[in-house]
Amino acid sequence: MKELNDNLKKQLNEVSEENRKMEIQAKRVQARLDNLQRKFEFMTIQRLKGNSHVAHEMKSLKQEKVPVSKTYKVPLNAQVYELLTVFMDWISVHHLSKLKSEESGMDGEKPLPKFASQRNDIQEKCVKLLPVMTEQLQWMPFVNAKLHEPFVKFIYWSLRQLDAGTQHSTMTSTLRRLGEDILKGVVTKGIQDNSLEHSIENKPKTAAFFKSSSLPLRFLSTLIVLKTVTQADYLAQAFDSLCLDLKTEEGKTLFLKYQAVPVIVNHLRISSKGLLSNVIDSLLQMTVESESLQPFLEACSNTLFFRTCSVLLRTPKLDLQVLEKLSIILQKLSKIK
Repeated sequence: MKELNDNLKKQLNEVSEENRKMEIQAKRVQARLDNLQRKFEFMTIQRLKGNSHVAHEMKSLKQEKVPVSKTYKVPLNAQVYELLTVFMDWISVHHLSKLKSEESGMDGEKPLPKFASQRNDIQEKCVKLLPVMTEQLQWMPFVNAKLHEPFVKFIYWSLRQLDAGTQHSTMTSTLRRLGEDILKGVVTKGIQDNSLEHSIENKPKTAAFFKSSSLPLRFLSTLIVLKTVTQADYLAQAFDSLCLDLKTEEGKTLFLKYQAVPVIVNHLRISSKGLLSNVIDSLLQMTVESESLQPFLEACSNTLFFRTCSVLLRTPKLDLQVLEKLSIILQKLSKIK
């Protein structure tokens, strides 16, 4: 009887262990299925982007209602907007994109008092400007689409200037609204004031950012979403879009141009467990052999990146696939020239 009892216990333990393995496998399969479903939906949307009726089709596909804001009266002089966006582009490229203070902070060096003071001044101005810029998104449907990119670029670099500070913690609601407007786009019903012709335009107008067919605008919008929103489903959409765009050489070039490594690394943590695979996939796309590989590896060669990876690697029960992908990236970094 004792021997029979021992055999039964042994069989029970084996069955329990097998059951546990099956449960783990089922969870992985379900997670993979969910990820594939999200990718399928996103790729369907990508194919629709070239269609002239994209706004209507994507709204029905996503089943998302973009709120139509109140009626706006738009001034005629479009040259004012063109002039402003030229200034924005100039400031973005020659001032806001200079993130030396952020880079030195990542490697543990304290900036000189003079530069620290300049950085604080810039951050204060960005904190004042961002709520205004968020409001101005409502006017974008009335502005020439070619002006959207410098406008969004200015927003992006303003956000990046806040990375090294703490002032953005007081702007939670502004950043959330900014991220959602960039993600969903803006639909506005307005009256266009044309004093010369006295014409009135009452048709709803749309401005697409994250869903734009223009890769540079879409890429910038994706990075803004990653910096502003916290909802997991929105972040998943953003990472899916990023991975698709990084399959192109232009996407890789934009990744380097907009110094996107810190934006991605910010999500490379165990608290973002559901997104870890997506985050790693986007970094993995940059390790494909191309002209962008060496600059990307150099951008990753800093204290912030290695410290983040170290924390992640010490996490117990880290998903095996995430571990394998991370090891590939670290192996590439070990061979940096």
